[in-house]
Amino acid sequence: MSIENTAPSAEVQPRPVVGRLPKYAAGKPPAPVEGLAAYKLASNENPMQPVPAVLAAIAAQTAYNRYPDPLSTKLRNALAGFLDVPADDVVTGAGSLGALTQILAGFAGQNDDGVPDEVVYAWRSFEAYPICVGTSGAVSVQVPLTAEGRHDLDAMAAAVNERTSVVLLCTPNNPTGPVLTTAEVEDFLAKVPRDVLVVIDEAYQEFVRNPEAVDGIEMYRKHPNVAVLRTFSKAHGLANLRVGYSVAQQHITRHLRVVATPFAVSSVAEDAAVASLAHYDEVVEKVQSLVDERTRVVAGLRALGWTIPEAEGNFVWLALGKDAQEFARLADEHALSVRAFANEGVRVSIGEAEANTRFLEICSKYPKGPGLK
Repeated sequence: MSIENTAPSAEVQPRPVVGRLPKYAAGKPPAPVEGLAAYKLASNENPMQPVPAVLAAIAAQTAYNRYPDPLSTKLRNALAGFLDVPADDVVTGAGSLGALTQILAGFAGQNDDGVPDEVVYAWRSFEAYPICVGTSGAVSVQVPLTAEGRHDLDAMAAAVNERTSVVLLCTPNNPTGPVLTTAEVEDFLAKVPRDVLVVIDEAYQEFVRNPEAVDGIEMYRKHPNVAVLRTFSKAHGLANLRVGYSVAQQHITRHLRVVATPFAVSSVAEDAAVASLAHYDEVVEKVQSLVDERTRVVAGLRALGWTIPEAEGNFVWLALGKDAQEFARLADEHALSVRAFANEGVRVSIGEAEANTRFLEICSKYPKGPGLK
């Protein structure tokens, strides 16, 4: 039996907001160039494998036919010991982005009166922010960074109003690199109403060496309206397994568990993360080797006369403006992929030593670097 559709031809349409959302642009793999090893420096990935205990934990998995523990109890307990926080203050998610999505689902969106909440964040910052905020039904309020690529916290505090439900603080800021200091964040929190949730996104926290940098966990202990985002994707080298978490007081986490995606963290990811925490001294060694490479790259750029912001993540920011795409194409010709933001700049991840050296060689021959003009 066939059913004839006599209605006018039409297509299923998404919500109007979907058409207004920016498209997430993942870092592309490098183009092959004959005679050169290709390196991807476009996604802030850890170029090193996870520690051996993690690989062993992954290899030991057999229960692929079973659902994981929806609460990630083993991982939350491990994090409770590692961070010295109650396990009930930890909510896991599919990377820190998944944890952020849960926070926005619970605390930002369209209200019963039809008026949307506002979410305040610095811009440019993590490019998924406007997508996640828009999807939640809330409105983005983007506050421009300073000329040094830092959050303008005074302007952000001034942007908070009665419609603001969430503020996002990215430290170190992705893609520009500077951190927020403890003093700055304390001052900011004193200006923000206690019913506004302030999310401190610390995806790159393990790479920070600035002694004045804020520690989100300490802020959460002192301020009941603070939530912290962290991830195993970067320092721990588990980007492909998608495991992150938020830390907040229980008047917040009890709502996050209501909106959390069930089974978002697989048992493979959970066991890998637990093993990585148990061998954190080895993780620290790997991270320090990347920090040493970052120091070499930053020193090399500055020796060339390039002006770059403070770099506290596993990447550097080149404020190339209109030349961003040109530089990215040049890198591609040398078998390096970097992340260009059109008319703004280029983010270059710290990768293998050979990749970093080749990047510096490209910069030494490029005449339009920031500070050279």
